[in-house]
Amino acid sequence: MPAPARMILVHKQRTSAMIRFLRYGNGIIAPEPLPKLAQVVDEDDQVDEAAVVLHPAVLIKAVADTLGLQGDDIELESDFCAHVDTPDGVASVYLGALKSIDPPFDAAKRIGARFIAITEARDLPPAELKLLRSAYTCVME
Repeated sequence: MPAPARMILVHKQRTSAMIRFLRYGNGIIAPEPLPKLAQVVDEDDQVDEAAVVLHPAVLIKAVADTLGLQGDDIELESDFCAHVDTPDGVASVYLGALKSIDPPFDAAKRIGARFIAITEARDLPPAELKLLRSAYTCVME
C-alpha cells in the first residue's frame, strides 16, 4: 500500500519570473510533512506503479481547501512527480503551481505559512531539499 501523496506548491511571477515556494511551519510538503526518515527514491530505482493511488486532483483540492482557495487556483505541473520512501511506504510527491498573478500571501499567513525563495530553504531536511531542487529545475525548464 502506498503512503499518502504529498504536494509542493510553487508560484512563478509572470512579470518578473520570481519563483517562490510555500513553506509551512514544518517544511514545504503538504498536506502533511514527510517523516524524518523519508528518503527520495532515485529516478533509476524501480517504484511499484501497479499500486492504487489517489488521483492528484483530490490532493490539489485538499491543499487548496487548506489555504481557502479554489481547486482550479492550483495547476498540476505534469512534468514533475517524485517518489519518497517513508516508513508507511512509497509516497508520490507532486508539484502544484499557483495560477494567480501574485502569490496568495494572505491565505498563506492565515495558516502560518509564507512564500520563500529557494535560497531561504537551507535548513530543510535533506529529502525536502532534494525535492525542492528538482521542483525548481522543473519550473525553470
